Amino acid sequence: MRPHGYRLAPSSSSSPRRLPVQHLACLAAILCLLIFTLQSTSFSGNRTSYVSSRDAQVLTQFQSGLQQCVANRGLGMTAEIIDHCNVILKFPEGTNSTWYNEQFKIFEPLQYKYDVCEALLLWEQYRNMTTVLTREYLDARPDGWLDYAAKRIAQLGAKKCYNRTLCEEHLDILLPAKPPFHPRQFRTCAVVGNSGDLLKTKFGEEIDGHDAVFRDNEAPVNEKYAKYVGLKRDFRLVVRGAAQNMVTILNGSDNEILIIKSLTHKDFNAMIKTIPNPVYLFQGIVLRRGAKGTGMKSIELALSMCDIVDIYGFTVDPGYTEWTRYFSTPRKGHNPLQGRAYYQLLECLGVIRIHSPMRSERKQDWSDVPSRELISSAHTAALRIKRGPAGQTGDVGQFGSCKVWGDADPRNIDRISGSLDMSDRRKNSEYSKWERLPFKDLRKEARDHYVQMGGVSLYKMDGNKLDDLVCVRHSLKSVI
Repeated sequence: MRPHGYRLAPSSSSSPRRLPVQHLACLAAILCLLIFTLQSTSFSGNRTSYVSSRDAQVLTQFQSGLQQCVANRGLGMTAEIIDHCNVILKFPEGTNSTWYNEQFKIFEPLQYKYDVCEALLLWEQYRNMTTVLTREYLDARPDGWLDYAAKRIAQLGAKKCYNRTLCEEHLDILLPAKPPFHPRQFRTCAVVGNSGDLLKTKFGEEIDGHDAVFRDNEAPVNEKYAKYVGLKRDFRLVVRGAAQNMVTILNGSDNEILIIKSLTHKDFNAMIKTIPNPVYLFQGIVLRRGAKGTGMKSIELALSMCDIVDIYGFTVDPGYTEWTRYFSTPRKGHNPLQGRAYYQLLECLGVIRIHSPMRSERKQDWSDVPSRELISSAHTAALRIKRGPAGQTGDVGQFGSCKVWGDADPRNIDRISGSLDMSDRRKNSEYSKWERLPFKDLRKEARDHYVQMGGVSLYKMDGNKLDDLVCVRHSLKSVI
């Protein structure tokens, strides 16, 4: 007796015999499509996009190059590819993980996951952006003066600038009318951190050989440390705690440009009035990244002006036991392993070049870093994935991320930063050099970029989104 529901097999001449095979094939095809679709999810899993075979090939090639770069340059780190966009950077077993995260109650992990596609888009965007707060940005941004300006002023006593005159009194002293610096203004730049590792190698002459040098906070520049960190001083990114000591740190260096990292306040404003140095406010972008601190902001600032960004004093050797500064006693800093992994990722994305005592005896040719051509191709592929099929049909061009447009006020073209009662000493200082620098005196690459962008300045708004730029038009005729 046969079980209920059991059927005799059809004869060999009967066509229905092939149906189960067809069904299985169909199910297999659907399953494969589902798996491919899931693998093509990028940007934190919030968007599912079709990845063309060409884009997949480009990103796979790019990931392979990044993997090899990390293996060659990561001082023991390795890169594990997850999919087209995601990669995990791992430290070797036995790495000293002694830093305790009070927030999450864990020691620093030995591996970190990164979205390479998102990082490519973010850092290539920085190459075209303005990172100094300007009057034109506040004018163009919706409620820029009412809402945003208040966030940049400490001790205002209000969450909004209901009294614009009062807010302007706080900001005028460091608010230029338009960008004082331009993308690609310098060819090579050195960003010098404060790590005690700097004392292990005499990088001073090499650092001074750059077109511009960026330093942080209270890092001293003098003969005592010259052979290690150099003497050239062009930009310094500073936080509130360094304001009271800045006059001493500057030590008569009138042309070193100060960039305030976050907020202006009475300590800064009082200090600014006593020095001739140009002082500006960083544009204040808050992004969740794998590295924190003033050093990361200095890299952002440098990348918005420089073709090549070399960093010094950002690394600690494998097996470190404490965080040090080259000019003071050891103190706890930001998570070293997390920061070092992220800087290594940036180097293998072609964003920065790391200089470390561990590499000082090696020839630094960076031939294992992906080429600009490959980076550009990977950037295009990542952009297509991000925008999805709908975004591929429209021609969004180089301004596809502009959510707000504005026009520069021609009445402020010649205005120099600072309040109207600014002293003659400050009016005739380096402010004039940078803010009235003739277009013809810019580096050719900077002029070409300005023309290519049609005289448009790009600014980031806030947060983690890539699609939230404020774009301000300038008249090309007024400068060319």
